[in-house]
Amino acid sequence: MSEQTPRRASGGGSTGRSAARKVPTDQKKPADQKKPTKGERTRATILDAATELFSRSGFHAVSLRDIAAHAGLTHAGLLHHFPGKEDVLIKVLGRRDRADAALLWAPDADERPEALLDATVRIVHRNMATPGMVGLYVKISGEAADPGHPAHAYFVQRYRVLREALTKAFSELFARHDPALHHDAGIVAGQFLALMDGLQTQWLLEPEAVDMHASVVAFLRQLGLTLELSPEPAPPTPATSETPQTSGTSSPPPVKEPHDTDRP
Repeated sequence: MSEQTPRRASGGGSTGRSAARKVPTDQKKPADQKKPTKGERTRATILDAATELFSRSGFHAVSLRDIAAHAGLTHAGLLHHFPGKEDVLIKVLGRRDRADAALLWAPDADERPEALLDATVRIVHRNMATPGMVGLYVKISGEAADPGHPAHAYFVQRYRVLREALTKAFSELFARHDPALHHDAGIVAGQFLALMDGLQTQWLLEPEAVDMHASVVAFLRQLGLTLELSPEPAPPTPATSETPQTSGTSSPPPVKEPHDTDRP
């Protein structure tokens, strides 16, 4: 699943159940309702623009000037917020990961290995409404196979963490099943990730012919697992609030500015 987070969020083990009384939503302190600053809104606009361009054309074909123009800024204005294109890329990739961390690394994940699989399936379901982010991960992860790519280490670590977590979850679920299921949990974890990655590419090519969510659920059922999976997709995040893709839509042509001096 090309869009999941590579790390557990720090402090994720807190359940929020403490002696302190929870403040009702409509009575939150002003500090809890703090609006983003102008700088934060500008950085979000830059990351939105970069997400769209990277998903359309990849990392190498897009320059900082392309991103700045798409965000309605000058090149100097963008550099005031981000020192370089590599930094923009890592922030773009990490933005969704942080949003998904609360789902993937729930407080009870160690006690309930099925929670990780349920969260993964819900994220796949949610991704079917976010072609831009799916395209970004497909495009950049393919480029990042090159050890010199700025996102190479990011994707190596991301897959490593996901394989380890899924291997642990599958191992516990196979052993718990009655009778026990004799699958190699490490191999199944790799197959599960490969299935999701391959489905994303097929879905981008022909969305009306590929149901990523149904395919992932069918794979888990075929393993013999009896899981109660939520029928609801994961909630949208600021980084995924796209207009759902419709059949026949296509991306605009890649941005090309061959005379930009800031290209790698």
